[in-house]
Amino acid sequence: MPSSNGSGEVRNHLTVAEARAAILDTLTPVTGWERVAVRAALGRVLAEDVVAPYNVPAHDNSAMDGYAVRAADLAAGEVTLAVVGTAYAGHPFSGAVGAGQAVRIMTGAAIPAGADTIVVQEVTQRDGDQVRIPPGQRAGQNLRRAGEDLAAGGVALACGTLCGPAELGLIASLGIAEVAVRRRLRVAFFSTGDEIASIGRPLSPGEVYDSNRYTLYSALTRLGCELLDMGVIEDQPEALEAAFRAASQAADVVITSGGVSVGEADFIRQMMDRLGEVAFWKLAIKPGRPMAYGRIGNACLFGLPGNPVAVMVTYYQFVRDALLALMGVSPLPENLMFEARSTAALRKQPGRREFLRGTLQRQADGLTVTPAGAQGSGILRSMSEANCFIVLPEDNAGVAAGDLVLVQPFDGLV
Repeated sequence: MPSSNGSGEVRNHLTVAEARAAILDTLTPVTGWERVAVRAALGRVLAEDVVAPYNVPAHDNSAMDGYAVRAADLAAGEVTLAVVGTAYAGHPFSGAVGAGQAVRIMTGAAIPAGADTIVVQEVTQRDGDQVRIPPGQRAGQNLRRAGEDLAAGGVALACGTLCGPAELGLIASLGIAEVAVRRRLRVAFFSTGDEIASIGRPLSPGEVYDSNRYTLYSALTRLGCELLDMGVIEDQPEALEAAFRAASQAADVVITSGGVSVGEADFIRQMMDRLGEVAFWKLAIKPGRPMAYGRIGNACLFGLPGNPVAVMVTYYQFVRDALLALMGVSPLPENLMFEARSTAALRKQPGRREFLRGTLQRQADGLTVTPAGAQGSGILRSMSEANCFIVLPEDNAGVAAGDLVLVQPFDGLV
């Protein structure tokens, strides 16, 4: 539904939230899968639940170094008990703890028969084969029960989990050597424009070096995608059509940069219309207003802007989560945002969401954020110097120095 911004200009651009929803509603995860060794599962998405084959921990064990005792012996307050042995992790005490007895026990060691409480060594006094236990102990303290972490037959990790270091450690703790993971997402990408030059040769007049393919390559590699880098495609309809056809036949997703605005030589949107369908191509966002989304054949297509910062903003706000959804990640990770105090005044007109690059710091009185240099959409250095986006919502009409603003940290995002 068209609406107007603060200057009275009518717009029919999608908001960030509308565009994200429109994209994610169209996506279905890839169905192929393979079985890989645990270490090879890093960065992959589970294609089935990982089920615990036995209890974790496998037996009741001690959470602390100390003494395994019977709670019944502690009822009278301070008590002196006879130490009848020692239990180590992997080498349990073979006997049983009787009345008036204690067993020296190490962290992780199985609880001896008859014992039901662990008294930490720091509060005890040892004298030869006897140990003095102070009053105030609680029955069952400092125990880890069998199955406390995972019960046998329970789901340890659900299908759709993105495997990181903790997940690999958990799988290994279950003695599982291989897991089923979804196949890698295939992504084709290329830059467009007669002015775009590949690195490695001198620039001709009016040319600029292609940085977008390198930022996209880096971001896509971090997600573990299988990549098809198609280079730079000139602004010629025949060349673009051939590139689109080849990319859509080889990949699940096609990402382009450049050529989606309204200039005479901007063919991407027209090509998408002719070969497939365009869901939308104008967003109420800065930078990144001209971003096309649609399909060609069985492939999703993202036509990103040409300016380097706009490419990175639109990738991280829209494309990254779409790729995770196609990879089968469920639920999608939340893009964390929180408030910090702006150290500078920020100009803005209502009507679109703006993503400035900022430097987030912790001061004695809380978090502050400062714009990271010049904010033009072609100034890639601002992304390199920043550690967060400063997010100014659609209804924001400017920020005074000292005002609270939303920030989206790069850590975990980029």
